[in-house]
Amino acid sequence: MPDYGQGLRFGSFLTPSAADPVRVVDLAMVSERAGLDLVAIQDHPYQSRFLDTWTLLGWIAARTTTVTVAPDVANLPLRGPVILARSVASLDLLSGGRVELGLGSGAFWDAVVANGGPRRSPGEAVDALVEAIEVIRALWSDEKGAARVDGEYYRLAGAKRGPFPAHDPGIWIGAYGKRTLGVAGRLADGWLPSSFAAGPDKLGEMSARVDEGAQQAGRDPAAIRRLYNISGTFADVADGSFLHGPPGVWAEQLAALTLRHGTSTFVLGSDERADLERFAAEVAPRVREIVADERG
Repeated sequence: MPDYGQGLRFGSFLTPSAADPVRVVDLAMVSERAGLDLVAIQDHPYQSRFLDTWTLLGWIAARTTTVTVAPDVANLPLRGPVILARSVASLDLLSGGRVELGLGSGAFWDAVVANGGPRRSPGEAVDALVEAIEVIRALWSDEKGAARVDGEYYRLAGAKRGPFPAHDPGIWIGAYGKRTLGVAGRLADGWLPSSFAAGPDKLGEMSARVDEGAQQAGRDPAAIRRLYNISGTFADVADGSFLHGPPGVWAEQLAALTLRHGTSTFVLGSDERADLERFAAEVAPRVREIVADERG
């Protein structure tokens, strides 16, 4: 698949551990000081060992000034699109336009049900995701009149629109299945998979599904940001696997994903300060150099 020419961004993907809340906030601040663009927080509202993601994102946004914050990805079944829309808009206003919305259709259904949420089949979860995106965008829209969405899972029956976010937040879908990838292409602003669930060898085929969805909807595939949650190990010697070796090897592998598949945002899953600082100082600049040389 092609390089879509999108600007490169780099971020951290942090664990919202309730056992040491000060540490996760510190790591977010480290991310900003190191020059990363994004701080993303996983969202598992049924996990009692984790801080609530939206509360944490609000605290991080208040303690930082430049970094973008986002759930990676928000748990739709337990949060619901109306609350998500107004939470994103509120934090975007408070932070000066520094919020994006990673959104997932749901997983770990036993845990969702145990916490009062619905149990949905894979098909139902995708249908609900489509309706949720319509609801969120309806509440953010400045169209005249009340918002109405007549869905099977989510409905707006004359709801008042707003609050309106400070900027147009992107909706990034965590998608892996054929149908959900098509939804990302048709409706989303970004596609956000993880390397632990879809390795680099899977990205080409999956990205093609996103492109097909975009083209069927009359959209330019280049308008959809390709993000990737990644994990790896810094080592003196590379072992041939993905992201295991010195920073230069990391940079070459990530740049190859940009040039072959259009991946333009890399979010490192690590709770180690040294890894985040090394990623920002040694990997990100080199990726930018390699990609700029090839594009130039």
